[in-house]
Amino acid sequence: MNPQAKMIFAVSLLLGTTITITSNHWVMAWTGLEINTLAILPLISKSHHPRAIEAATKYFLVQAAASTLVLFSSMTNAWHTGQWDITQLTHSTSCLILTAAISIKLGLVPFHFWFPEVLQGSSLTTGLLMSTIMKLPPITLLFMTSQSLNPTLLTTLAILSAAIGGWMGLNQTQIRKILAFSSISHLGWMTIILVYNPKLTLLNFYLYALMTSTMFLTFNSMKVLKLSTLMTAWTKTPSLSAISLLTLMSLAGLPPLTGFLPKWMIIQELTMQEMAPTAIIISLLSLLGLFFYLRLTYCATITLPPHTTNHMKQWHTNKPVNMSIAILTTLSIMLLPVSPMISAII
Repeated sequence: MNPQAKMIFAVSLLLGTTITITSNHWVMAWTGLEINTLAILPLISKSHHPRAIEAATKYFLVQAAASTLVLFSSMTNAWHTGQWDITQLTHSTSCLILTAAISIKLGLVPFHFWFPEVLQGSSLTTGLLMSTIMKLPPITLLFMTSQSLNPTLLTTLAILSAAIGGWMGLNQTQIRKILAFSSISHLGWMTIILVYNPKLTLLNFYLYALMTSTMFLTFNSMKVLKLSTLMTAWTKTPSLSAISLLTLMSLAGLPPLTGFLPKWMIIQELTMQEMAPTAIIISLLSLLGLFFYLRLTYCATITLPPHTTNHMKQWHTNKPVNMSIAILTTLSIMLLPVSPMISAII
């Protein structure tokens, strides 16, 4: 792709995200979401592979439907209350429609079917954008309207997302699909606490984005797209393969790594809200995710491939690991000691 075109799309992504997260008016927020959608479409379909074109088409149709519902929800609310302010979403039907619209945009269960397919049809770099920056505007809209949303509905969606995300990731062999189901599972954790402590949702999103970016960049650097290739990638960058084990464990939420921090704080908050059974259920469901993260680490660092493998062993290169991967990996595994400072900010 032309570097100038790539720069225009990148700037448009930043512009769309900034417009949505800084706006108070529903129409401005909707405009930002549309700019985002239009900017990412060429990046998904840039390889001209039929799979990429199919992914771009699915993404466009799903996002167009979700944007329509966002606009319909805000118009219904304005009709009943005379308010276009995002924080003044008080009409009950509008709240339900908005919850459905944002769930479609994020890929929450039961509107999750498009996300693994679109991610599988995209490159790892585009997948990184879709898993992180593209989820920020919808999460921000949920944050701004959190006091109006239905807690029972959100808790149901969250538990279903944690269950389906973990369950469907178990038998996947494609790295991008595993990361997609991991994303759906993490969205469950973000959604469950949204009504009770919205700042925890944002903290969970930021740390999730940090750890997911690390994994996408690591796999991109090793040129790995499926588990069978991952088994032979250790010969190329042994140190990066070894340290990715810790990043994956952090993504699973094991102590004493960074990923344990949001889960710990969410379970604590749910217990304070007298929702201990819900906290127990979602904690047990996160064990499903732990299984496929362990499977990834097993393939990446513990197994030696059989001699009958179809993949050539890659030559070890002396090319230094990208500095951004080194910084992100360090943050992904070592932020737990600063948790008192983070909880004081929240």
